[in-house]
Amino acid sequence: MPQFLSIKNRLITLLSVCLVLFSTHSIAKSITVTDLAGREVVISQPVERLLLSESRYIPALAILEGDQVLSRIVGMMGDMKLVDPDSYQQYQTAFPDIDNIPLFGKGATESFSLETALALKADVAFLGVEGHGPNARNSEIIEILERAGVTVVFIDFRKDPVKNTLRSLEVMGKVLGREAQAKSYIQFYNQELDKVKQGLATIKPEDVPTVFLHSRVGVNGECCETMARGMVAQMLDFIGVKNMAQPLLPGSVGVLNQEYLLTHQPDIYIGTAVGSTQTQKEAPQYIVLGTSISAKVAHQSLAAITQRPPLNQLTAVKNKRAYSIWHHFYNTPLNIVAIQTFAKWAYPKTFAELSPQKTLETLYRDYQPVPFNGTYWMAL
Repeated sequence: MPQFLSIKNRLITLLSVCLVLFSTHSIAKSITVTDLAGREVVISQPVERLLLSESRYIPALAILEGDQVLSRIVGMMGDMKLVDPDSYQQYQTAFPDIDNIPLFGKGATESFSLETALALKADVAFLGVEGHGPNARNSEIIEILERAGVTVVFIDFRKDPVKNTLRSLEVMGKVLGREAQAKSYIQFYNQELDKVKQGLATIKPEDVPTVFLHSRVGVNGECCETMARGMVAQMLDFIGVKNMAQPLLPGSVGVLNQEYLLTHQPDIYIGTAVGSTQTQKEAPQYIVLGTSISAKVAHQSLAAITQRPPLNQLTAVKNKRAYSIWHHFYNTPLNIVAIQTFAKWAYPKTFAELSPQKTLETLYRDYQPVPFNGTYWMAL
């Protein structure tokens, strides 16, 4: 009899273990998403621990997570604090814990620490198809992360922003269980984009201007770094203007010869702004825009830059068709505001009623956990 009871007890124990395993299996689930690198990725849910290959993805994450924007981030690169310090400070004020998030690199792939990233034991890593952090070109990093149990999901707001912004948000929403929030923003974005599409349909070929896009004004000292494809250049493509760098450069970015610029005068000059409150004194060669920047400071900054050669010799500057735009629009779903702004600059009569300012205010009010302030574009 005692031996029988022992066997019975062991069977009961085994059955209990099986029930627990079955219960756990029934609660846990997995989903499959196609990421922005075209990979089918299986995600075990819920996702609790998240890595960001660029901390400038935080505003994108905030669209989905709201006030809980930092709750799942266990590690990220330090690019936001490094290249967009005013935005970082805004989040720092609202969410002081941002300073406690471990960094596994600074602002470039070369600074990325795989050992630190692995030690954070994340469930999922959101990596850009291309960008400042580890990306789709870093196959060895991806393989090691995935062998360690970190599921890599690629997103893209940079290489093909007009096409991939909403797809990226959709994927992020599925991974994080925030489909409703993603759907809401996608609807808002499409509504605002449709306003641009409707106006563009009425533009005549003879009214299309030529644009010189001056990228990261002041970073390399001399004029004139520019973008031909992807990033901000693709937003210009969308509104149909002639980007004068496009037929000249084989890749995405390059430097335009000053003599060529002056002998092939653009109708419109647009400089992208990488300056901040922290660079105003130490790096006055930058155009300053972004949160915490007043319209007065933004205008003074643009005016000072365009008074210098060779920009002061541009007809666009003399005709007051010179503008500046916040550089970091290129790496965020907020890029709909840049598209609308470009449309107004290129075709002012057609888009006279369009208000990027209202779009940005609505975007912050409804989809960001930090308040709207600052100046994100300027006209001379």
